[in-house]
Amino acid sequence: MKPDDLLMNSYSVDSLFSGAGGLDMGFANQGFNIVWANDIDEDACATHRLWSNSVVVHGDISKIDFNQIPRSDVITGGFPCQGFSLAGPRKIDDRRNLLYKYFVKLVEEKQPYAFVAENVKGILTLGDGTIIEAIIEDFSDKGYNVFPNLVNAADYGVPQDRWRVFMIGFRRDLNISQFKFPKPFSKRVTLMEALRDIPEPSPSDICNASFSSRYMSRNRRRDWDEVSYTIPAMSKQATLHPSSPCMEKIGEDKWKFGDNGVTRRFSWQEAAAIQTFPPNMEFVGNLTSKYKQIGNAVPVKLAEVVAKEIKLHLDIYIKGINKKEKAGI
Repeated sequence: MKPDDLLMNSYSVDSLFSGAGGLDMGFANQGFNIVWANDIDEDACATHRLWSNSVVVHGDISKIDFNQIPRSDVITGGFPCQGFSLAGPRKIDDRRNLLYKYFVKLVEEKQPYAFVAENVKGILTLGDGTIIEAIIEDFSDKGYNVFPNLVNAADYGVPQDRWRVFMIGFRRDLNISQFKFPKPFSKRVTLMEALRDIPEPSPSDICNASFSSRYMSRNRRRDWDEVSYTIPAMSKQATLHPSSPCMEKIGEDKWKFGDNGVTRRFSWQEAAAIQTFPPNMEFVGNLTSKYKQIGNAVPVKLAEVVAKEIKLHLDIYIKGINKKEKAGI
């Protein structure tokens, strides 16, 4: 594909997505074309197919022939960090590192203009920083300048505190020597604004499992004029709706529910709204699966910020190539 073609058409994306594909949706909303996507969760794949026109492949990435994956301008995804040890990710046989290994391999083989790897905040301090350094080195060895960015989704139009690391990589021949996240938005979106148009949920749309000692070890409720706590992937750990009475601390790592009202978790629809998925979006699967897909996803509005910034950088590079070609350089 020639640079002029890229300016006339959208940039293409291959995605090793997680959850309901919030990262992909954010990129699509910014004009990117999601051409191929993969996840090991069958329900997540089915959900993705409902809103995208991409080829969505359900299965273990280690068993997928990379020759069947189209080349793209950008590769996106996330990978678990639980399997990384102090020995460094390249020396680990932990199965949870499979996605990381194949993410690096896919980037090496397809050589996209850019990649986006999302992870939890803790990856920055894991192994006193040696893990993130090793990850950056692995991608750097494949020909990329890598820029880790720690951001809070609440600063970018998402009504929840959700700290995440985005590792943004640009192929070295693009000569992009720095990448910084845009400044936080001037205003935060509150729970009142996010949930204003969400109908009262049916009891079948709310997890009603018992509350564990882990759940009761800290406050789980935020008020209407605040942002939510992080939306989790486990239905039993879903945080409380602001209509619930305030929790009361009764000891170290021990709280109890208030008595002046009805305590309930967020419904899956409310969790989806807080993750900034569009209203009335359909999620495939049972209640537990819906919570999981929603909680594992990158918030759509945060993904849009990432996609917009990457597009700006790629446009500058492509326009520079076009100018040189027209000047006969």
